Amino acid sequence: MSIGNGPTNRAVLYVSAIIVLLFVAFGMFLPNQMSEVVNSVFAFLTTNFGWLYLLAVAIFIVVAFGIAFSRYGNIKLGKEDDKPEFTNFQWFAMLFGGGMGIGLVFWSIAEPIMHYLSPPFGKGGTPEAMHTAMRIVFFHWGIHAWVIFAIGGLALAYFQFRKGLPFLISSAFYPLIGDRIYGPIGKAIDILSVFATVFGVATSLGLGSSQIATGLEYIWGIKATPVTISIIIAVITVIFTLATVSGLHKAMQAAANIKVWLSVAFMVFIFLFGGTVFILNTFTDTLGAYFQNFIGQTLWMGNRDWVNGWTVFYWAWWIAWAPFVGQFVARVSKGRTIREFILAVTLLPVGFSFIWLSIYGGAAFNLDKLSHGAIQAAVNADYTTALFATLKQMPVYSLTAPLAILLIVASFIGAANSATFVLAMLTSGGDMNPSEKLRGFWGIAQGVFTIMLILVGGTAALKALQTASIAAAFPFMLIMLVMCYSIYKALREDSAAI
Repeated sequence: MSIGNGPTNRAVLYVSAIIVLLFVAFGMFLPNQMSEVVNSVFAFLTTNFGWLYLLAVAIFIVVAFGIAFSRYGNIKLGKEDDKPEFTNFQWFAMLFGGGMGIGLVFWSIAEPIMHYLSPPFGKGGTPEAMHTAMRIVFFHWGIHAWVIFAIGGLALAYFQFRKGLPFLISSAFYPLIGDRIYGPIGKAIDILSVFATVFGVATSLGLGSSQIATGLEYIWGIKATPVTISIIIAVITVIFTLATVSGLHKAMQAAANIKVWLSVAFMVFIFLFGGTVFILNTFTDTLGAYFQNFIGQTLWMGNRDWVNGWTVFYWAWWIAWAPFVGQFVARVSKGRTIREFILAVTLLPVGFSFIWLSIYGGAAFNLDKLSHGAIQAAVNADYTTALFATLKQMPVYSLTAPLAILLIVASFIGAANSATFVLAMLTSGGDMNPSEKLRGFWGIAQGVFTIMLILVGGTAALKALQTASIAAAFPFMLIMLVMCYSIYKALREDSAAI
């Protein structure tokens, strides 16, 4: 198998693989000790640097929109005669599918109910708590999250398509360190990107497969054991690996389109049967509250324990996913202008997400009231069953419940497709069309690592790895802050030359 273009590219693959194996071995054989270590590290970072996570994301917002609406916004991500590779619909479907689609399916009901019961301020279980809960969900899944991906994607797309540098995170630092991006500093940045991507996807595979397993138990009584979860992971791994190997234009585009249409069908169904007027009122009220509190909530630390447990955790999680989501949205955005790219990446998926969250969250609150707390009870017992508990309160549950599992699987395939493709690019020197063998290797590797951890350490080992990848987001956050200056420096020079 030919990997990359030389020894330095193979070094990224080999070092990344060794780090992955060491963490998997640690999680398998010493799960309790690993959990203690990573939880201690994460607690230290959030306690002492929670303010920096909030401030960094605020800076990303200012930089992204500042560039978009400046004269630099007209610069094309590519040569002047380059045309977009995908239609607008295909582009939007892939932007959304490569990001947090699976997260919305997982958390769109559970998170608002959890905030409703335990809000960061005020009394839980009240109408005020419901409004606060929905505003918080918009905040965590809105512009702040996608602007992180936009910064990473802008750097990659600009330096690859405009400047002809390798399609790697390290290339974004060429204006600052020059050819040293090909040396140890650049390789360290790329290895950190691989680390965050592998464990971000592995933990999502494990936790999301747990949701599928609990759904099967909730619907048909099939026991959600580690073996059941492992079988689900194996099936999903085979599907997304075959899809990824078949190529970006074929299966990845098809998976994204299927997921979008299935998502739209669910949104329409829940909108019609979950309380249409209540949902519309929820959307309108929450959207207004979101923009009214945008700046204040961006930097709010009035309840530090809650902020560290939720907001800082989310910001770190999105930063950990920035290498792979940023690289993927950049990969499909050649030929777009910088303004078009930033506005599309930060606003289009966010608009879709807000509609989604309002429909699912609004329906959950409405149906919970009508069912005298049935959905609250389900979330308290096991929050992974929140979606199925909500669908149970609506018609044709025998049909919608299996389709919900299909939606979860389709969402997994979309995210895992893009992650696997990006891992192959990162470990092949930035090759935008990495070999099928390398794509297949990373697809199988992610599934095998996850299954091993599930069988030996259970979901506790996966949660420890999730925390570890989020802790790794701290140095990557610092890298992204420097990246902002590097982008500005390059754009200023480019604009002067033009």
